[in-house]
Formats: sequence, structure tokens, C-alpha cells
Amino acid sequence: MPLDPASPRFARQRILAGFGDGQVALAGAHVLVIGAGGLGSAVLPLLAAAGVGILTVVDDDTVAESNLHRQTLHTGGDLTRNKAASAAEALRSLSPDAEIRAVETRFEAGKTFDLLLDVDVLVDATDNPATRYLANDAATIRGIPLVWGSALAYAGQVGVAWDEKGVDYRDLFPEDPRGGETGDTCDVVGVLPSVCGVIGAMMASEVLKLLTGVGEPLLGRVAAYDALTGRTREIEYRRDPEAPRPGSLEERTAPPVEAPTRTITPEELRDALAGPTPPVLLDIREPWEAELVQIPGSVFIPMSHIPERVGELDSDVETVVYCHHGVRSARVLEYLEQVGFTEARHLSGGVDAYAAKADASLARY
Repeated sequence: MPLDPASPRFARQRILAGFGDGQVALAGAHVLVIGAGGLGSAVLPLLAAAGVGILTVVDDDTVAESNLHRQTLHTGGDLTRNKAASAAEALRSLSPDAEIRAVETRFEAGKTFDLLLDVDVLVDATDNPATRYLANDAATIRGIPLVWGSALAYAGQVGVAWDEKGVDYRDLFPEDPRGGETGDTCDVVGVLPSVCGVIGAMMASEVLKLLTGVGEPLLGRVAAYDALTGRTREIEYRRDPEAPRPGSLEERTAPPVEAPTRTITPEELRDALAGPTPPVLLDIREPWEAELVQIPGSVFIPMSHIPERVGELDSDVETVVYCHHGVRSARVLEYLEQVGFTEARHLSGGVDAYAAKADASLARY
């Protein structure tokens, strides 16, 4: 049975000042956590106990004895088991009414679209730079926030990246400062287990704030913790509007999505819509976005519903996919091509560019 927000187990949360309908929001939320290691072992139980309705755990690693001092979701009986499966079993005992999903694979380019279809918040608990950049870019494409954390030796950091709110991880580090090198890891310099607990708890707090709307998320701020001194400090950063946006990890490993035959400019779309055989317009944004503005005559199917509703579309008819700025639509176009759409394109610059260049009567947001 689904989670009951009115259950007595959540009574101490419901009475929190300003929490309001937060418990209902948690019960209806889906959070995906990459990594069931030290940070994941702190984040995941807190989210499960707090009443998150769907938790997906992604990890391709197996439990080793050297993990057990900090990866407390696992026990000696879990040695050599996949971490996602081991973690999911422990979480089901903690929150039997929640839906717990174990994905025993690596979070990598080419798999993020399907994994994130209906996810509300993405959490990177891998402490792996390459994965964090990929997670950041995937969250940007999906339009959802990323909560990330890092724990090494006696210190750790926590932050929130959310491109749609004006700042993401690439605004803090446009490229990996280590140039792709692994650098120091827990295997090399060690990690105090309590640092994982502190940082993981802070990460869980950010997720709960994002889902319930309480408090102020760590957007444009990094919270840094030093266990040796017991001190915390805050590092602020912001987006440089003049700086070029680097290509994502997925863009570097995939065919170009801006090939002329796969895109249509706002001006070209305006002319096509006025022609004798206008294309089908597919709006794949979120419902709140469609309420703000929509190109007249659009078919509305949110991005997360595309796989289950793709049968409503004719794969042989010219189709133009659009979103806000053209990022999400490029990813949906890739999916449509994979399932046989031969006449599909996406709107370069999205509805925002269309309003600016082709139809000034449309609102911009």
C-alpha cells in the first residue's frame, strides 16, 4: 500500500512550523540517489524514514569489508552483494510502504533519460567528479535540482545545483579542476565515518527542503564542514552571464543534436505553421509551464510521460518538439528517433526563442 501522509510515524514532522502540506509532497515524490556508499548510507535512510514515496538507488558496485566502517546500510552478511540491492533491502525494512527501486548499474551517459523520467530530485552521493558533472548535466536537461555532497578525510561539502533557478555545478567548477584525474580518494587518504554521516544528513535536509518548500536551499552556496575543528563555513558563487556554457559529458559522447536536419529555427517554424501542411507541435514541458505560455495548436505531453504516451503520436508525420530553451526537446528528439520517428525535429531555442523572434504576442518566462 502507498505511504499514508497522515500516519502517526510522521507526526513529529507534520507539526513543524511552516511544514504545512509537506508530508503529502514527500509521499508523492520520487528521489533518485546515485551511490549507496558512505554518503548514500546516510542520505537514503533519512529520506525513507521521512516518508519519501519513491526512492531509486543506482549503484553498480559491490560491498567490500573496507566499506563497512562508514557504509552503514550494509553489514558483514552483505559482502560481495550489489550495493543498490543491499541498500534497497534495508530501506524496505525501514519504510515498508514506500516504493524502493534498486538499479544495479552505473549512472552513465545514455541511461540518464529513462532513469530520470519521473524523478523530482536527483542526489549525487558517489563523490566521483565525472559522475557529478554527468548528474549535473542530466538534471539540467530534465529541469530538476541536483543535491550533491563530498566527504574525504576529515572534511566535506554540500551544495544544490538547479539550472532552472539560475545556477548549477558548472557555475562553481566549469570543468573538472583535476582534469579528469582521480586525485585523492577514500582509498588513498581515508575518511572519518562521522563526516559521511554529517554531510549525508545535510544532503538529506536539502532534499527535504526542496520537496516541501520549507527553508532556503543551498543554491549558489556551498556548505563546508571541518570535523577536526567542528567549524562550518559557506562559500558563495554565481553564474557568469558572459561565460560560455561548456558542453555536457553526454554531448561529448553523443552525435551532435543541432544538425540542421534535426532542428528548426523559430522563423522557419512560423513559416511552416502558416503553410498548407503545418507540422504537429509537441510541447514536452511541465504543466505549470504550459499554463504560462504555449504555441497555439500544440499537443501537450510532459517529458516524463513521453514513453508511455508515444503511441498517441504518428511517427510518419512531421513533428516539432519544443520546451523552454531547447535543451529538453533535444533529448526527447533523440528518444523519438530511437522509436522510429523519421520526420521529427526540435525547436532551436525553445518557446522562449519563438516568442522573441517569431511571435511577440506570446509571454516569456
